[in-house]
Amino acid sequence: MQEPDREIESIEEFDQVVARGTLAGFRVQSVDLTGRTAALLSTDTSESVFLGCPMETEAAAKVRAGGALVFPPVPDLPFDPYRGTLYSPAELFEGLTEHSYVRTPDALAYAWFQRTKTDGDIFASMLRSIHDDAVSDALDEFLVGTRVVGVMGGHALERGSDGFAGAARLGRALARTGLTVATGGGPGAMEAANLGAYAAPHDDAVLDEALELLGKTPSFRPSIGAWAEAAFAVRARWPDGGASVGIPTWFYGHEPPNAFASHIAKYFANATREDGLLARSTAGVVFLPGAAGTVQEIFDNATPNYYESRGEPTPMVLVDRDHWTRRLPTWPLLEALAEGRSMKARIALVDSVDEAPEALLSMLG
Repeated sequence: MQEPDREIESIEEFDQVVARGTLAGFRVQSVDLTGRTAALLSTDTSESVFLGCPMETEAAAKVRAGGALVFPPVPDLPFDPYRGTLYSPAELFEGLTEHSYVRTPDALAYAWFQRTKTDGDIFASMLRSIHDDAVSDALDEFLVGTRVVGVMGGHALERGSDGFAGAARLGRALARTGLTVATGGGPGAMEAANLGAYAAPHDDAVLDEALELLGKTPSFRPSIGAWAEAAFAVRARWPDGGASVGIPTWFYGHEPPNAFASHIAKYFANATREDGLLARSTAGVVFLPGAAGTVQEIFDNATPNYYESRGEPTPMVLVDRDHWTRRLPTWPLLEALAEGRSMKARIALVDSVDEAPEALLSMLG
């Protein structure tokens, strides 16, 4: 019999483990156990850990006495620092209306971050760190057995533009090869790539229609509510879209997450988020035209490829020759770094976004 996962992240998993006779050594994450007092009183909980699990006073006393470590829930937080799963768009945007985004869990978490990020309170910084580590754990669990391709690009790309449509076609093409598309999870090129992955199981005409509908609300400015509502309307019209990952941050909380990533790993620490996104892009990264942030991401990705600190170099595809050789001449430096190293065979520059999937796949072998 296969050894069970030592993490319990739902009441169903809890009941299954209890039925086997012991909770010893298990980690229970953010599961409401107020209705499981009898099970907790009668089950071995030695060396187990309970992270943010509500339980009756009698049960909490018993599991502590039985050798468990109990981290109680933290009241009055707009987020769960012990969460065991990734976010969904519906969870982050709960309570959204066309005219109001400020009461959504996403906006409330950003407001809390703004209040606490500079106050020097070790408790607040600890909560942010626990949350981000829990999100990383959930992300790694979700990505087990997948090949992830990152798509990087700027947040300013508007719906209705040719660039947005191109990034969406890219996301669709990559998803249809069996790769899991991962983006920074925000608006612009990131939303477009997640949209393409969402549309991948549907007929080609669906993406064209979705792009037309979204183009009526080009940007999250001036209204995040209207922008997000347009995305949820597309999801409602064409449900059962493809899976993809968005990895945004409350550090840039003024940029909302997009609703087309089926699974969202949202972080407080931007450095953790950026490095984590690139490190998990095991099938390479496609870099769309961007500015300072995208340039930084190119060399954040090039450095471990240069030193092979994460193993064999992964593919890097830069899209738009003029952009990366003239406007922001990143490509010549990347070529110079790659000279004489194994990463040379894993970098490519293409003229158009439609060439990127073939360039990436040819380097994957």
